[in-house]
Amino acid sequence: MTNKPAIWAEKLHKSYGKVHALDGLDLAVVAGSILAVLGPNGAGKTTAVCCLTTLSRPDSGRAEVAGYDVVRQAAAVRACIGLTGQFATVDERLTGFENLEMFGQLYHLSGKTARQRARKLLESFDLVEAANRFVKTYSGGMRRRLDLAASLIANPPILFLDEPTTGLDPRARLVVWKVVRDLVAEGKTVFLTTQYLEEADQLAHQIVVVDQGRVIAQGTSDELKEQIGGERLELTVAAKSNLQIAVQTLRPHTASGEVQIDEGHRHLTAPLLQGGQQLTGIIRDFEAAQIVLEEFALRRPTLDDVFLSLTGHVATKADPNGTTQLERDSR
Repeated sequence: MTNKPAIWAEKLHKSYGKVHALDGLDLAVVAGSILAVLGPNGAGKTTAVCCLTTLSRPDSGRAEVAGYDVVRQAAAVRACIGLTGQFATVDERLTGFENLEMFGQLYHLSGKTARQRARKLLESFDLVEAANRFVKTYSGGMRRRLDLAASLIANPPILFLDEPTTGLDPRARLVVWKVVRDLVAEGKTVFLTTQYLEEADQLAHQIVVVDQGRVIAQGTSDELKEQIGGERLELTVAAKSNLQIAVQTLRPHTASGEVQIDEGHRHLTAPLLQGGQQLTGIIRDFEAAQIVLEEFALRRPTLDDVFLSLTGHVATKADPNGTTQLERDSR
């Protein structure tokens, strides 16, 4: 990796009527790295992608991609990026191979080079067996993978992936993750927007948390977790009638007096001041209060905790494919 930002933005603003989609967005992506931009729907992630890839013009602020200004040098920006949006753009009347060959021609690759790139990408995305089938026979996940492959046909140095694994099953998601890792190992830069916490945790060198069009936190996954304190204690009381007493018993041991309560599951979560060193004292206090516990566990903070602490946005337990996503809390 070099120290020169491959993607850079300063005080980007973009409004749609009275809606401020971007409200002073600042970010920088080191060349040869993966930046994950996290946030719930409506946070401004896709608008940022549109502005940085020249699909939309910012109202104010500045941004550069590969050293080119996204407004004044839009053609130069487009020549060095690949983009996968939230919806597949492949032609269902063509085969998978024909789609990739066509995209290669649109990028002015020679016929031989386009065919070579198409075959390589079909292999990378586990689509070889479906290469000669019409795309209209593909599943949604297969179309998504083909769309990702199309964004790579010209071998661009910078990739913008806007929620690229939405709708993919766990196996297909792992295929995409491997491709992204391999691309970065080759020196490419990836700007990744996602609602999947695990995806950011697994892939990103840096994470930016966006809410209401601005960056509210940034750092590595570990740095973000450290910002909200140390280890978390999770416990479940046997009787719901003891829940409030349990909160009062636990609160003096917490880092900030904060105790998250899930009444329906009789579950409490709290950051501890000194982690595992406190467990003996906590157990003693619960015994003295005659509170019976069903579960008692210590764990490190997760990105779910980061979002709850920073934004009040909580994660759903899982999507149909078993991966945690973000949603906007109704509070």
